[in-house]
Amino acid sequence: MRNVSDDILSAVMEDMRRAAEAEILPRFLGVTAEGIRTKTAPDDLVTDADLGAERRLTEALSARFPEALLIGEEAVSADSAILARLADADLAVIIDPVDGTWNFAHGLPLFGMIVAIVSGGETVAGLIHYPVTGDFLAARLGQGAWHIARDGTRTRLSAAPPGPIGEMHGFVPLHMFPAEEQPVYARSMLHFARTTTWRCSAYEYRAVATGAMSFSLNAELKPWDHAAGMLIHHEAGGYGALLSGEAYRPAMTKGRLLLAPDVESWEAIRRGFVEG
Repeated sequence: MRNVSDDILSAVMEDMRRAAEAEILPRFLGVTAEGIRTKTAPDDLVTDADLGAERRLTEALSARFPEALLIGEEAVSADSAILARLADADLAVIIDPVDGTWNFAHGLPLFGMIVAIVSGGETVAGLIHYPVTGDFLAARLGQGAWHIARDGTRTRLSAAPPGPIGEMHGFVPLHMFPAEEQPVYARSMLHFARTTTWRCSAYEYRAVATGAMSFSLNAELKPWDHAAGMLIHHEAGGYGALLSGEAYRPAMTKGRLLLAPDVESWEAIRRGFVEG
C-alpha cells in the first residue's frame, strides 16, 4: 500500500478526531490519581485516556485496514512480542493514543495523538493530531507535509533554514540518556543557542517541522514516537538519521536519532554531539 488516498487520509483523521473527543478531551483536567498508572518508571505513565483512545482507534483502524498489523503503544506495553512483528509486516498501522501522557496527566496541554501507516518497512503516511486545538500535521511519502487547521485550511510546512549551530534552538531530552552519557551530552549542549525538552514527541515534531526549532536529538527509538514525525519532518524539507549515519526505519529500536534542517546542518550538529 504505497499510495494513501485523500479519502483514506481524511477517514483516518476523522477516526483520530472522534477517539480524542470521546476518550481524551473529557478526561483532560479531570485526571485523578486513580486514573494514572506507572509502567517502566515513576514518570512513565498510562491513564484511562491512553487505554480508551487506543482501544477505540484500534477498533476503527482494524476495520479500515483489515490486512494490517496494528501496533499500539499500550498493546506493546502489555505484549512486547507485537513490536517484533513490525519488521516483517507488509502493512502496519502504528498508534500512539496519547503522546505526552505526563503532560496530559498533569494538566499541561502539550500532548497529541499519532498514527503512522507503514508499508514494506517504510512510513508512507503520518498524522499527528492535537486534541486541544483540533488541528493536524499530515504527510504522505513524496507529497509534502501540511498543517491542517480545525476548519480544514491547509498550509504547507517547511523545516527551519540552515545556519550556524551556535544560533540554533533544539530539543535534547538529557534525562532520557543513560547516566554515564549525560555529562557528555550536557557539555555538547553548550554549542547551541538553546536546548530544551517538552516531554512530547508530537509537539517537538511540530516545532521542527514548522521551523520553530532547528533540531532534535532523541535518546530512544519507539515507532509510535518517530515513524509519523520523521516522515512529516522529511516532507517539510528536513533531514534526519541516526548519529551513526544509518537511515531511520520504523522497526528500529536502538540508536540516537538526530533531525536537522539539511544534510550539512546535520553533519555540523552531529559533530557537536559526537566530538564534544
